[in-house]
Amino acid sequence: MISKIHPSPAAALEGLLFDGMTIMSGGFGLSGNPESLIPEIRASGVKGLTVISNNAGADGFGLWMLLESRQIAKMISSYVGENKLFEQQYLSGELELELCPQGTLAERIRAGGAGIPAFFTKTGVGTVVAEGKPTEVFDGETYVRENWLRADLAIIKAWRADPEGNLMFRKTARNFNPNMATAARMTVVEVEEIVEAGTFDPDCIHTPGIFVDRIVLSTINEKRIEKLITRPRATI
Repeated sequence: MISKIHPSPAAALEGLLFDGMTIMSGGFGLSGNPESLIPEIRASGVKGLTVISNNAGADGFGLWMLLESRQIAKMISSYVGENKLFEQQYLSGELELELCPQGTLAERIRAGGAGIPAFFTKTGVGTVVAEGKPTEVFDGETYVRENWLRADLAIIKAWRADPEGNLMFRKTARNFNPNMATAARMTVVEVEEIVEAGTFDPDCIHTPGIFVDRIVLSTINEKRIEKLITRPRATI
C-alpha cells in the first residue's frame, strides 16, 4: 500500500499544482491556516488561481503571500477584513472577488463534499448577493439558490493524524478545514503530530481518512494572534 505520509510540504504537493486551478484553503482568520503548504505553492510559481477560503490571511501571513506574488486571480471568500492588500487588489480591479456570506460559504463547501449541487437559503435575499441567482418561494418566503463549491485541491491543517489519514482538529482550527477535506479532488493535510494507527478513539475522529490523500508534518507552527488584546493587571 502506498503511504499517505510525505517527507516535506513540497513533496506532499508534487504533481498536484497547475495554472488556473481551484484551491480550497482552510483557516479562519489566522486559526487553522495551512502555514507550511502555502509557501510551497508560492515557490512553485503556479498562477491564475481561484482560491476558496473564508479570508485571505492577514498582512504578511497565510494566503496574503499568494496575493503579494500575484498568483491569485479570484477569491471566493466571506471576509476581506484587515487585509489591506486584499482590499487594494479588489478595489483596483486586479483581483476578482466573489463575496459570500459566511454561513452560506460553509454550506456551499459542505454541499460540494456531500454531492448536493445546489440548495436554497434566505441569506442574501434582496441584496447584491442574490443578483442573477434563481429564487423560489417556500411557505410564503423567498429563498435564493446557491450552488455547491468544489476544488481541484484542498490544503488544510489538522492537529493530529494517523497513517490512514484520520484527523483530529484542535479547538477553533476545526473551522472550514473538515468540510474542505471532503470537497476537493485531492486533499493534502499538514499536521502537528502523526500518531500510530489505532491511537484514536473512533468517536473522536473529526475527519475520516477516506477523505485524505496526503499527509505531511507541519514545518511552520507560528499560530500568530491576529488581534492581541490585553488589559492591565489588577493591583492588590
